[in-house]
Amino acid sequence: MRGTIIAIMRFILCLFLFVAACSRDTQSVVSQSVDSNQIIRLSDSEATGLDPQIVSDLSSLRIAMDQFEGLVRFDARGQPTSGLAQSWRVSKDGLTWRFLLRDALKFSDNVSIDASHFTRGFTRLKDPKTASPHLALFDIIQSIENNGADIVIVTLKSPFPQLLELLAHPAMAALPLHIMDSDWTAMRPMIVSGPYHLSDWQLGNQMTLEVNAAWHGQHSKIEKIIWKPMSDKLAAMRTFLSGAADTTSDVPVNRLQSLRKDAAVSLKLGDYLGTYYYAFNVRKPPFDDARVRRALTMSIDRDWIADVLIQSDNSPAFGLLPKQFTGGKAYRPKWSDWTKARRQIRARQLLKDAGYSDDNPLTFEIGFNSSNEHRRVSVAMASMWREIGVNISLHNSEASLHFANLRRHDFALARAGWIADIAAPENFLYVHTKAAGASNYSGFDDPHYQALLNVATQESDVILRMQKMQAAEKYLMEQAPLIPIYHYVSRALVSPRLNGWRDNISNIHPSITLIEDKL
Repeated sequence: MRGTIIAIMRFILCLFLFVAACSRDTQSVVSQSVDSNQIIRLSDSEATGLDPQIVSDLSSLRIAMDQFEGLVRFDARGQPTSGLAQSWRVSKDGLTWRFLLRDALKFSDNVSIDASHFTRGFTRLKDPKTASPHLALFDIIQSIENNGADIVIVTLKSPFPQLLELLAHPAMAALPLHIMDSDWTAMRPMIVSGPYHLSDWQLGNQMTLEVNAAWHGQHSKIEKIIWKPMSDKLAAMRTFLSGAADTTSDVPVNRLQSLRKDAAVSLKLGDYLGTYYYAFNVRKPPFDDARVRRALTMSIDRDWIADVLIQSDNSPAFGLLPKQFTGGKAYRPKWSDWTKARRQIRARQLLKDAGYSDDNPLTFEIGFNSSNEHRRVSVAMASMWREIGVNISLHNSEASLHFANLRRHDFALARAGWIADIAAPENFLYVHTKAAGASNYSGFDDPHYQALLNVATQESDVILRMQKMQAAEKYLMEQAPLIPIYHYVSRALVSPRLNGWRDNISNIHPSITLIEDKL
């Protein structure tokens, strides 16, 4: 009996220590960054490069957005606003956009910026030698020409209402073409067209950006932006709570509840233009059969995964397009309202029609990149599929290897996802066409789907365009080359002193906008 009491007391003590540790993890801290003239931002990974036409990871693009500016740029709400262009006008057919540049624009080395930089920059983007991963994104643009030194004319292949957002992408910024023959990204300070320029890069530690005095805009009082890579979300949270950082790029899911309860912690959660999904390899059996794909996708309990397993305000996804595109109502198939038992009966019938049974079970491997969240979702799906007689094995690999396997088509079913480059439905939908190349992990290539997209992109009326995009999405989901699981939310910790932070669905927060002068 005494031993039992001691054991219980030890258990209670351990539980107390665990709770205390969790409390220390999330306790609020009043202190802020040591230097009030700088902002320290934590990114989720090391930047992969500095050339905005070549880098494609989010960490690198966010840093590029601080350094390079195009005809337009993003404001605090993630909306396009005037950048190097002071004004623009659009032709009635929506195909020709004419931009007027500001006066006396200069790069950070005081070399003048003129309209030809955009013409030549677009030529560089399309050059195969550049090998830009963004080429498909800008395929809608027929040409970019300059009319004199201060007029830029952008001609489109078809109407595109989101052109301003597209032109705010760092790949379309004014680049220092006068030094391109040298190793220009190695220069310190870097020659840039935006509000800050890189002065120092300590690989694996931090990147330091300082004010570009030649920039046309009005600077805040912040002289330095320091970007620190920190892939460990828990470590990033602790760094923020210690006062050693002003922003994080994410928050550990298992700490959300405690962070929500702490009124002194500025936790930011918001809708995000991204969808978490798993891709089938439709190039070969068993997933070249749409019946098999449909059976598996309807057997997933997305509501349980999003609400119970993840618990991060994610909304269940049955389609690719987040509700922000569709008037608050995302795509849902008819079977989404069926009971679990009814969905399982139908799934078993589809598998039987495809030649699978208890004597000949469907067997395959789920691939996912290293993450507790990805593992938990994969394990949950495997459990759900075992209930309909499917045999599952799991394969975990490091992120770079995982996505290399997807690009090489070396997988059966694998975790993937998409975060929109711009707030346009076609940015989600064109990924699943042949033209997307290696980004089309599933290998889905359907002429009817392509035709539906072509019709949608030719539509200039905004409402009709969206309806036609939704028709394409509906067809894609019926063919089921992928399994949408949930729509992403953005999660961040933000210092109260960053009074310019504005939640937005693109999760874009340029450093120049983070502190506003108080009235």
